[in-house]
Parts: sequence; structure tokens; C-alpha cells
Amino acid sequence: MHTPTEETREAVRSHTRSGTRQEEICSLLGITDKTLRKHYKEELAASLAEANNIVAGKLFEKASNGDNACMFFWLKTRAGYRETENKNYISEDGSMTPQKIEIVPYSKKDG
Repeated sequence: MHTPTEETREAVRSHTRSGTRQEEICSLLGITDKTLRKHYKEELAASLAEANNIVAGKLFEKASNGDNACMFFWLKTRAGYRETENKNYISEDGSMTPQKIEIVPYSKKDG
């Protein structure tokens, strides 16, 4: 039976904040994933929220300072922006309008 200590709680917090996967944390502590979630639920949740907050803050800071990649990422993930491309495949006089073609799966029975 596993009994958490302050040392194992700190290890879970530290590894979770730095992005270590839960299966690796289990391996380090010699416990199952069920035991990890049972005894360290609060440490896992709080540490993940802390890490996300730190990274999001850095992302926001870089976006606020004009980093284009960060601004695009923020707008796509947080503000619902998306890249779309509208293509007009019809010629001005209508003579080159695309025609729909039917694609039929190949079957060995067909030939």
C-alpha cells in the first residue's frame, strides 16, 4: 500500500509542472496510475494549472510585444480566428466552370 509523503508530493508537483507524463511519474514513484490519481489528485491539478498559467503568461507577453507567431497562435486558439481561403474556379465569362466528376471505388470484380 502506498503512503504519500511530503517528498513524493513535491516530486509529483515538480514533475507535473515541468510536463512529465503521468505514466513516467508513476514509474519514478513505483505506483500505478490509479494510485497516482487517488493520492495525488490535488497536486496533479494544481501543478498543471500553475504550469499552464506560466506558459500562457509568457505567450501573452510575447504576443503583446509583437511576436507575430504568438499573436497568430493566440488569436486562433483563444479568439476563434481561422485561416480560410476562398478560391473562385469560374472564369469571368463562365466558360471554364468546373464540372463535378463521380469517383467510383475500384473493385477487382470490375476488371
